[in-house]
Amino acid sequence: MTLEILTPDKKVFEGEVTAVTVPGTMGSFQILKDHAPIISTLEDGPVIIKSKTTDEETFIIKGGVVEVLKNKIIVLAEGVA
Repeated sequence: MTLEILTPDKKVFEGEVTAVTVPGTMGSFQILKDHAPIISTLEDGPVIIKSKTTDEETFIIKGGVVEVLKNKIIVLAEGVA
């Protein structure tokens, strides 16, 4: 799976991942390989990234939207702390 985390002024992250946990409006949820297509709003909170090369990486976002389609995840965040 590929993940991109974008803010209005820069690309924060781009790379291959095995799992991503995002802070959804109705609670956090995890995205794994072959996840169903989804678009969801996000609250302020952590985006936790797991990949084969690193154990775990966390970005704190200031709200936004996530889109998952065909193993590509795009997080459009209002900001990253």
